[in-house]
Amino acid sequence: MNLNDIHRGITKHRKPKRLGRGKGTGQGKTAGRGHKGQKARAGWSAPPTFEGGQMPLARRVPKRGFHNAWAANVAIVNLGDIDAVFDAGAEVTPESLRAKKLVKGQFDALKVLGDGALTKAVKVSAHRFSKSAVEKIQQAGGEAIVLPGKKPVVKNKQRSARSSDS
Repeated sequence: MNLNDIHRGITKHRKPKRLGRGKGTGQGKTAGRGHKGQKARAGWSAPPTFEGGQMPLARRVPKRGFHNAWAANVAIVNLGDIDAVFDAGAEVTPESLRAKKLVKGQFDALKVLGDGALTKAVKVSAHRFSKSAVEKIQQAGGEAIVLPGKKPVVKNKQRSARSSDS
């Protein structure tokens, strides 16, 4: 092999295949499209989900329930997990929880739930807390700090206002 042979045979700008230019070319007559049929016709294209005319899978499968694309993605962490990972007097923030791999991925809000026992006094910062989590944090001598963020949607606001009036 010589230095001037390195690029021999490599075609950077390959000419397009000339279809339908006589049978001597090997791509004449049907031009690689076969005989008749839907794909042989001019302008044929189909979406990736097209199944040749049979009922598509997306329409055969029954649909159930509702998925709210605009709902807030809430990450949850339990007090038992916080107690196992953090030392006494530590500050528990969304960043520190992510560093300790207690929460993963993207989320809009962090909620602390009261599952498990908390034996250490820790300062917990989150967007939301359950009632039992706040009680357990305060009993252990810690502090629950609510971070600013979108408030959860209260359903039936008018109905709950009426029931409190009566």
